[in-house]
Amino acid sequence: MCRKALSLQETHKKKKTKQLIILDLSPSQVLIMAGSSERHGSVERIGYITRVQSFSACHRLHSVHLTDKENKEVYGKCNNPNGHGHNYKVEVTVRGKIDPVTGMVMNLTDLKKCIEEVIMIPLDHKNLDKDVPFFASVVSTTENVAVYIWDNMAKVLPPNLLYEIKIYETDKNIVVYRGE
Repeated sequence: MCRKALSLQETHKKKKTKQLIILDLSPSQVLIMAGSSERHGSVERIGYITRVQSFSACHRLHSVHLTDKENKEVYGKCNNPNGHGHNYKVEVTVRGKIDPVTGMVMNLTDLKKCIEEVIMIPLDHKNLDKDVPFFASVVSTTENVAVYIWDNMAKVLPPNLLYEIKIYETDKNIVVYRGE
């Protein structure tokens, strides 16, 4: 048997007193209490998991809705006709209930497979503007890369699990997108 102490607070005429109750529980009852928050009124545990992945890609910041002169003014050296490249670092964060049986929000192996499918295969060592159909009509800013990753991760992850996409274009330029 396992001894578990529970404390309760009662208020009597503006005076707080504490009462300590000792319960004798079997190991299986302790597991049920630890894992089932709904039955015992405790708060469900929410966890965040972040997986970091790096990829390399090139692009050119250029909008078909602007003239060449306007593109040069807006995007500067990033509008170079030959493009330029980045070593992007992406953080994919999921948020969810910690499963009382597995102790996980989600299996990291599954998250790694999703990242491979959504980020590495379509984006790594690619020209974003020419090799990724999404960017044929959308300027390949890091903001839009984050939207692209969000939209595609949301398709392969369990519903409502994706929390945040954070992309480091450089050490000083970072974009965060949460699906809003």
